[in-house]
Amino acid sequence: MTLTDIVFSNVNITLTILLILLVTYWLITMISGIDFDLDVDVDMDIDIDVDADVDVDVDADVNSGIEGGNIDFHDVSNTEVNPEDIVGKRKKPLKWWQILLIYFNFVGLPFMFTFTCWIFIWWIMTTLSTTLTHSYNSTFGFLLMLGGFFPSLLVTKIFTTPFKSFFKNLNQDGDAPTELIGRKGISLSNISNDKLGSAEIKADDKTLNIYIKSLNGKEIKYHSSILIIKKSNDGSFYYAQKYMEEDIDINF
Repeated sequence: MTLTDIVFSNVNITLTILLILLVTYWLITMISGIDFDLDVDVDMDIDIDVDADVDVDVDADVNSGIEGGNIDFHDVSNTEVNPEDIVGKRKKPLKWWQILLIYFNFVGLPFMFTFTCWIFIWWIMTTLSTTLTHSYNSTFGFLLMLGGFFPSLLVTKIFTTPFKSFFKNLNQDGDAPTELIGRKGISLSNISNDKLGSAEIKADDKTLNIYIKSLNGKEIKYHSSILIIKKSNDGSFYYAQKYMEEDIDINF
């Protein structure tokens, strides 16, 4: 039995194909930088209380074809939500799948990075166990594959945890963070009060997509010119206000 026969056996073929797709995705992203644009406008409000009891509430309003936003496949795959970014406003029990995402580092790291690590580790564990037991085409092999689901998640958590500090100090392009305070840009969302939205900023000959909130709670409409005033304490988003030179508020 060759290695090809094993990895494409009845038991291992599903994880093998998924891993191939993930590797292809990363190659396309790194080599060509292709983005798969989704023309939507997303207003996201995420609330988490990171005490002993963790609560989360996600309010997403999606308007497609009316007022466009600019969230692309590259942004979605690298979306990172940090527990410390979020202050609980409404107490609701955390769903089981949300607990899993937070605990196993799908929250706090780029989602696709953690997901790829998990599939690779699960694939390695399944391939090795079915090879050692010669069960890659048997019912017992399927049981081994399913049994590796949670152990592979635990190994993934251990493996990915050291990367948190690494990703925290990098932007989505892997470069040193660009100073954005005082730069002008375009809002890609309708925001007001404490709503989180996105914006497009041009800096150092490149265009960056960042998360913003209104500095004083006043409404900022889609495609309005904005000025970046300051960075949030946790560094996850920026405070901005509508760019009108006579109205710039420097008291913050």
